[in-house]
Amino acid sequence: MARIDETRPFLPVGIAVLTVSDTRTPETDRSGDTLVARIEEAGHRLVARAIVPDDIDEIRAQVEAWTRDTAIDVVITTGGTGFTGRDVTPEALEPIFEKRMDGFSAVFHRISYDKIGTSTIQSRATGGVLNATFIFVLPGSPGACKDAWDGILKAQLDYRHMPCNFVEIMPRLDEHLKRSAG
Repeated sequence: MARIDETRPFLPVGIAVLTVSDTRTPETDRSGDTLVARIEEAGHRLVARAIVPDDIDEIRAQVEAWTRDTAIDVVITTGGTGFTGRDVTPEALEPIFEKRMDGFSAVFHRISYDKIGTSTIQSRATGGVLNATFIFVLPGSPGACKDAWDGILKAQLDYRHMPCNFVEIMPRLDEHLKRSAG
């Protein structure tokens, strides 16, 4: 079973939060606020935060820029994962993933199902890697952000989490590039 190994040090990671919405503002972004509070409470560094409209090009441009920033290890987006015409976050990001994280979606839906039942199928939460940066695409509700952070990300972004975690593999996310360059 998963556990925290207290003999290992906590290693804070740099995280950027992107809210995807045509209507939210910094004053009304409850989902972004939820993530920021949890990131800081866990001891990580909030490196950047922004709001962009439901536009494929704007979403992709912001995330790509953040994945080129060496201070950012993780990008978390909130919003735009549903099925309406303006919900385009997966369309913006999945095509640029170097590796897709199918397990993230599966575990997110299992956790969500326990809270909201079959309504979880209305989310296209996803995750992947780009430029040695983890990207997690969450629904726009504060509850979904809590579920993803509390049920998955908090543990996986903690170097002390055993038997394995994302932090310990971060240095190797771009090893395929190093190998081909040499």
